[in-house]
Amino acid sequence: MQQSAFLKTAIEAAKAGEAVIRHYYEKNIQVQIKDDLTPVTVADVETEQAIKAVIQKAFPGHGFYGEETGKSNPDAEYTWLVDPIDGTKAFVRQYPMFSTQIALMKGDELILGVSNAPMFNGGEMAWAEQGGGAFLNGQPIRVSGIEALNQAALSAGNIKSLAQSAQWAGFGKICQTVNRTRGYGDFLHYHLLASGRIDLIIESDVNILDIAALAVIVREAGGVFTDLTGGRLTLDTRNVLAAASPALYAEAKAMLEG
Repeated sequence: MQQSAFLKTAIEAAKAGEAVIRHYYEKNIQVQIKDDLTPVTVADVETEQAIKAVIQKAFPGHGFYGEETGKSNPDAEYTWLVDPIDGTKAFVRQYPMFSTQIALMKGDELILGVSNAPMFNGGEMAWAEQGGGAFLNGQPIRVSGIEALNQAALSAGNIKSLAQSAQWAGFGKICQTVNRTRGYGDFLHYHLLASGRIDLIIESDVNILDIAALAVIVREAGGVFTDLTGGRLTLDTRNVLAAASPALYAEAKAMLEG
C-alpha cells in the first residue's frame, strides 16, 4: 500500500526511538520509580523526546500525549499517543518483551498505529492505517477468522487485576471452553492475534497508550477490539477484549457477562 505522510512519519519516529533504545539496551541504566509505582529510565525519556521531535517537525500543529512528557496542544484535531518503552521492567532486566507504541487519533477516533519491538526476534514492527490493512515487517497480515470459542487459542494478560474484576467468573468459563490458553502479554499477543497465530485476547490493567496502536493494527487485520464490556476505546480505557472474528468476539463477550 502507499503510505500516507502520517504513517511515514510514525515509522520514522519509531526508528528514531529505536536508535535511542539500542544505545541504552544492556547498559544497566539507573531506574527511578514514578508516583504510580511504575519504573522509568533515561531511555524512556530520551526515546520519547526523539519520537516527539520527529512528529512535531512534520506536524507542528498536532497534539501530543506521551507517557513521559504528558499532553500538549490538547485541543488539536489530531493527537499522537506515544508510549516510548512499553515494558520498561523487561527493558531494564534485559529481555526483549518491550516495544514502542505510536498511535494517531483524529478527534476521538484511532486512525493509525505503529508497534515496534526492536529487540524481539531480530526486530518486529507492525503498522496499520485506517482502510489500508495491517502489516508486520512489511508483509500484509490477517487474523485467523476462527469463529468458535472451543477452537480458539486465548492469551490473557494481567491476571491479578482481572481476578479482582466483575468478569473473573466469566473468564474462568472461557478458560474451560477454549482450545488452549497462553499468557504472551504486552505487544506480543496483539501481534500474534493480528497475524493469525492466536485468536482471542483478554487483558486488564492497561493504559490507552499501551494499546491504541495495537487496536488499529488488530482491526485493520480483520479483528474486533473493544474494552471488556464492549465499549469503544477512549483515553480512559483500562481493559481489552479482542478477537479474530465477530462471532468469536460475541461468544466470548456473552460468557464474560454471564
